Amino acid sequence: MSPTVESITSTAKESPNATDALALLAFKQRNDPFNSLSTWNHTLPFCQWQGITCSRRHPLRVVVMNLTGLQLAGPLSPFIANLTFLRAIDLSNNKLIGQIPPEIGRLFRLRYLYLSDNSLEGEIPANLTRCWRLRVINFRTNALIGRIPVELGSLSRLNCLDLAKNNLTGSIPNSLGNLSSLTILFLWRNELEGNIPEELGQIRSLSIFDIQENKLSGTIPPALYNLSSMAIFSVVQNQLHGCLPVDLGITLPNIIRFYVGGNRFTGPIPTSLNNASRLEWLELSANRFTGPIPMNLGRLEGLRFLNLENNTLGSGEVEDMGFLSSLTNCSLLETLSVSGNRLRGALPISIANLSTNLHMLYLGKNQISGSIPSGIGNLFNLISLNMSENFMTGTIPEGIGKMNKLQVLALAINNFSKEFPSFIGNNTQLFVLELAGNNFKGSIPSTLENCRLLSILALSHNNLNGYLSKQIFNITTLRILDLEANSLVGSLPMEVGNLKGLGILIISENKLSGEIPRSLDNCFSLENLHIEGNFFQGTFPSLSSLKGMLQMDISRNNFSGEIPDYVENIRYLEYLNLSYNDFEGEVPQEGIFKNASAVSVIGNKKLCGGSPALLLPACPSHDSKKQKRCFSRRRMIAIIICSVLLLSLLFYYYISKSKKKHPEPHLAMNPLEEQLLQISYGDLSRATDGFSQANLIGVGSYGSVYKGSLDRIGKIVAVKVLNLERRGASKSFIAECRALRNIRHRNLLKIHTVCSSIDSKGDDFKALVFDYMANGNLEQWLHASRDEQYQSKNLTLIQRLNIAVDVASALNYLHNSCQKSIVHCDLKPSNILLDDDMNAHVGDFGLARFLSEATSSCSQNHTNSPGIKGTIGYLAPEYGMGGEVSTFGDIYSYGILLLEMFTGKKPTEEIFNESLSLHQFAKLALPKRAMEIVDQRLLSVEAEALNESQTLINAESKLEMFLISTFKVGVACSMISIKDRMAIGDATVEMLRIRNSYMGVGIHARNN
Repeated sequence: MSPTVESITSTAKESPNATDALALLAFKQRNDPFNSLSTWNHTLPFCQWQGITCSRRHPLRVVVMNLTGLQLAGPLSPFIANLTFLRAIDLSNNKLIGQIPPEIGRLFRLRYLYLSDNSLEGEIPANLTRCWRLRVINFRTNALIGRIPVELGSLSRLNCLDLAKNNLTGSIPNSLGNLSSLTILFLWRNELEGNIPEELGQIRSLSIFDIQENKLSGTIPPALYNLSSMAIFSVVQNQLHGCLPVDLGITLPNIIRFYVGGNRFTGPIPTSLNNASRLEWLELSANRFTGPIPMNLGRLEGLRFLNLENNTLGSGEVEDMGFLSSLTNCSLLETLSVSGNRLRGALPISIANLSTNLHMLYLGKNQISGSIPSGIGNLFNLISLNMSENFMTGTIPEGIGKMNKLQVLALAINNFSKEFPSFIGNNTQLFVLELAGNNFKGSIPSTLENCRLLSILALSHNNLNGYLSKQIFNITTLRILDLEANSLVGSLPMEVGNLKGLGILIISENKLSGEIPRSLDNCFSLENLHIEGNFFQGTFPSLSSLKGMLQMDISRNNFSGEIPDYVENIRYLEYLNLSYNDFEGEVPQEGIFKNASAVSVIGNKKLCGGSPALLLPACPSHDSKKQKRCFSRRRMIAIIICSVLLLSLLFYYYISKSKKKHPEPHLAMNPLEEQLLQISYGDLSRATDGFSQANLIGVGSYGSVYKGSLDRIGKIVAVKVLNLERRGASKSFIAECRALRNIRHRNLLKIHTVCSSIDSKGDDFKALVFDYMANGNLEQWLHASRDEQYQSKNLTLIQRLNIAVDVASALNYLHNSCQKSIVHCDLKPSNILLDDDMNAHVGDFGLARFLSEATSSCSQNHTNSPGIKGTIGYLAPEYGMGGEVSTFGDIYSYGILLLEMFTGKKPTEEIFNESLSLHQFAKLALPKRAMEIVDQRLLSVEAEALNESQTLINAESKLEMFLISTFKVGVACSMISIKDRMAIGDATVEMLRIRNSYMGVGIHARNN
């Protein structure tokens, strides 16, 4: 039995030599629920316990306690204060909760106190000042509240004070100015108000000062500019105002990073900045700076990052852009942004001589005129180039086509002219191409097909003509296609159905004609459809698969027939414009039609009924028509009945004779076997080289999967061979065939054929043949082992969001769009397959059940535990208690899958047990600690990716915003109670919104 706190305390008093050991045991008893401190037992001397260091001068007295990242939890034990010789405590990156024990103030020898990255709350103990030897206090990323204790100002030896990312309120105490040894002060991302104390200027040793993202106001005290040792200065996103001192660069000669963005500073940028010779990062964005940009910034040869965007800079003269010539001396420059100012004049030819390290160049939203210098192609490392919303003219230089790393090209809203530049097809890494609002002529070149990664293509408001190139619709990565207000002719190609991930399609105000192809129904992710102002005709096709549609405008065309019934069933539709067509009949009254303010049907003279607010005439009564047709209908019904009886007799006679000639086989064919062309065992054996080990690509519960080349369909396929000796394999085969019988969706694994035959040994043989997925399954990408080809690869944020949307869309289809709702029962990463374009396909329907069979159970999982449906970790809790199969079970699995994708943690890892699950792990981190639980491999690549289109200082918060939203969906879907879980339709729409919000960066989206 573990000793109680009382017994430990009394024993410690009786045996002074055991004080530290008993204090450590008391700490373990209270703060180690996962037994991370397994070495802390009587088999080892406590000075050899994990994370413990004892004094050389004072044996058996603990001086260092380093227990970072060990999943320690619970309220911090006050018995830590009995370790009176402690010099350093590091309990960072754990799960500690509650208040910081005031007893810590008794540790007068303490020098280093690290409690960051926990969930501590409450006020900072004022009696920490008793620890007068303290050098470092690090409480970052907790939930601390209240004011910063005034008493901390008496810690004259303190070197580092880090209270960032908490909920601290009130003002910064003037007493902090007494911290004469302080070199680092982090107070960022709190709720601090008031002025910056002038007393802080007394801390001559201060080198890092970061108070960004608070509510501070007033001016920066002049004394702070006299701290010559200052290296990093950040007051971003407060409400500070005033002018920067004229001698800024002189008073801060050692400054390396200077951040004052997101405030209300006015006046000119000090020309003395060129004296800050060590300056690398200069962030002055989102203020009210005026005047010209200093022409001597080129003296800052170490400059890497310069952000002056969103001010009112500019002299009103044509020489405004001359500062670029000076910056050619900055050979390390990587990011340059002056967007959103009032800069005038032409770009100097010297822009071609800027640093070849330049990755981001943002000159948009100014008054720049003239053409782009032809030498700009020298900037071959550019990733993002934005010159949108200026007065630029001429043609786009061919040098841009040589930038083979370019991912974002935004030149919208200028006066560029001539033919559309076909050489842009050479920029094969393009992600965003935004050339809207210019005067480009000619047709859209087919060379754009080479841009296989293109996600946003915005060419609206130009003078483009000709037909819509079919090659554009082969860019399957497109998410936004905006061709509004051109002179395009012809029809909308049926290849539009290739764009299965398309979210926004705008082809309005052109001269397009013909009928809308039914293949548009394959664009399952479509949310905004704008085709108004064309010459389209015929009946509008059924787009019943587009359940996530938010806006639909098909006005000012020549559509006829009745308003399609499916429109009133689009659950999330917010705006519908059907005006000025030739629709007829009664207007529906359900769905969006209940909200007359969101619907327009004017200009359709043959419509009637609907909501009274639409002011349409009442529909004529059908009684008289019914009476006139009554007799003819009766005659017709009699004729039909007689015909059916006659055909039935003939069919019965034919079947009877056939049975005599062909006896009934021993086993009836499976419904899917009847539906698909069957294939022989020999065909599959030849396709897989005799089911050789070299072609084996996976082993599952009920069989093995082989890669093969099937000549009969001319494709590389995956052959799933059932192990019929395994109990339940035959049922799995039947279940999978039944489930796949009538379902078709781009995010479900496509089946080509089946085989139910005899193998070479005379044994029963059953196999299914699917599309081959070149990129394996999601499990291999998330948790690649050392011997797997995916080990060196990583999924980006957009790839993970795309996969999340694909899987949600597939589930939404299975649950809500099939004749009978289908429950998958085994959703997990290994059952998510990825094709060449990294599109996700849900596979393995061996446990699937129709909703009408809710009383039935899914087959047992790998553990063969009776009553368990699915796989441990992804299994809905109600299944474990004998609950019936339902779509809610799939939703739970989807939530766990989503959390796994973005945390990189399996739900079955050792840290997750009865007291902590993956769901709770994510829920406890929201919202403030979301970045701490994110898959570190994702963070390593995504921060750089976001910087390509966002101000660097905002990159982390932007990424955090997307991840918090995603985690919230995962948590909402994996709630313990069924009634609390998010509906799969809502989850699909929310994940679409998150993805499209992430991908809409830099696009001038249309709002209605």
